[in-house]
Amino acid sequence: MKITKALTRLSAPTASDATASVTATAGSGAASDAPVFVLLHGWGSNEYDLPDLLDYCGAGSADYASLRAPIPYGMGGTWFGDWAHEGVPEGESLTRQAGEAAAAIDEWVHANIPDERRVVTMGFSQGGLLAAHMLRFDPERYAAAVSFSGWLAPGAMPGDDALMASRPPVFYGHGSADDIFPKSDVAAMSAFWDAHATLDEHVYPGMTHSINMDELRDVRSFLESNGFVRPRIW
Repeated sequence: MKITKALTRLSAPTASDATASVTATAGSGAASDAPVFVLLHGWGSNEYDLPDLLDYCGAGSADYASLRAPIPYGMGGTWFGDWAHEGVPEGESLTRQAGEAAAAIDEWVHANIPDERRVVTMGFSQGGLLAAHMLRFDPERYAAAVSFSGWLAPGAMPGDDALMASRPPVFYGHGSADDIFPKSDVAAMSAFWDAHATLDEHVYPGMTHSINMDELRDVRSFLESNGFVRPRIW
């Protein structure tokens, strides 16, 4: 699995993979300690789906890399090629596919984002699972995660013990009416990150498998309180 398409706004030159198709816009000269947001879309979407959300999260001028899932599906791609229902794998299949996708994301990050830049992952659904999963894949490289309506890949990961010591900030938002996953999957996600991170979890009454404005405001507060964006000054 290899990521070949991305939409980026990076303020410094990148060592781009010659096989990747990268649509780039010029950055504004971010400080070296400013984070890069790695954006991971959901089932059947593409790299154009999530960047506009940064405007509502206080990160409208931030550097980002929005990656297209490498398995063609729908209007873009899917991170998982085999699933039990509606883009949702389960059990060992999910563990295996999440590991493969995480390795492809990590390869792209190492090839294109300077090591000194902090990386904050943000994703929806499949991408929400992977946004948090990247902290388990390499807790030293990924500083924080924002998971919109994600769930948990079962099975242990090499970084799990390190996470219990470092407890990076993780935002997990989901709707009370989301019926894409069993309640047990949501409970497992909550329990794992409560034990392995500094978890900021929000449940939005009546929201289905989606994102709403209240959630984006909560993400802004999360990013501000953890120093990833500047607080809004009226």
